[in-house]
Amino acid sequence: MAEFFDQSSAAGEPGLALFLNAGDPPLDVLTDLVLMLDEVGVDCLELAVPFPGSVTDGPVIRRSHDRALALGVGLAEVLAFIADVRPRLRRLRIALLADWSYSIKSRPLDGVVAEIQQSGADGLLLHAVPPRVRKGYYEVTKAVGLPIVTTCYHKVSTPEVMAEAVTHASAYLYLVAQYGRSGTAPAGGFTELAGTVSTLREGTRVPIAVGFGVKTRDDVTTVAGLGADAVIVGSAGVARVEEALAHGHDVVGEFEDFVRSVHPVQSPTP
Repeated sequence: MAEFFDQSSAAGEPGLALFLNAGDPPLDVLTDLVLMLDEVGVDCLELAVPFPGSVTDGPVIRRSHDRALALGVGLAEVLAFIADVRPRLRRLRIALLADWSYSIKSRPLDGVVAEIQQSGADGLLLHAVPPRVRKGYYEVTKAVGLPIVTTCYHKVSTPEVMAEAVTHASAYLYLVAQYGRSGTAPAGGFTELAGTVSTLREGTRVPIAVGFGVKTRDDVTTVAGLGADAVIVGSAGVARVEEALAHGHDVVGEFEDFVRSVHPVQSPTP
């Protein structure tokens, strides 16, 4: 099983996961960007299969979905991308994010999970899985040895939902800091998550990663101070990609500057 944040933990630093849509930037540029993330010591890339009309995403990520979809990027293209790039990575793990309704439900679940595992993806975050499907999803992913990311929401998730997330997380547990659209942080600041992180920690040794609204190095430091193992940065990084594309700038260089501004990344050990 891939250990998503072990190297950062060993160095005494919070782990870093970054969200990007496959196809934004275009896949040829994305290859260079992914190799750069590995070189500078990022722990995890949440790589999404783009899908339209996401109700949980803010405008920045919705525009990113649209740009990637306009290039014809779907599940097959994303799995081929992972299969190509994953053998070249020394540290970076790839957690595939896919929407149940758009990318998965029209196919036999066991078959598509096997394809994802065979692509070299280190984990799977399946978005909006219906309750009736979850038991089978947990069984199939466990059977093929594909770690999964489970999610729960600060303040909103019931004790039962949190317990399910704790029980089945095998890659990491994604604690969404603010119920609503991506890019929004808790009104009272990230310190209000302390009790939720503590409750989750009592039930699992799987890494806890906090996302939604994490934008700056101060945010990263605050979240790490709560006992979380990692942060997930999405909208702020996607906005940097959007800006670079719009102005014809070097996307890889701009994104590297952004990553270094929010996290004390280091090069992977030989």
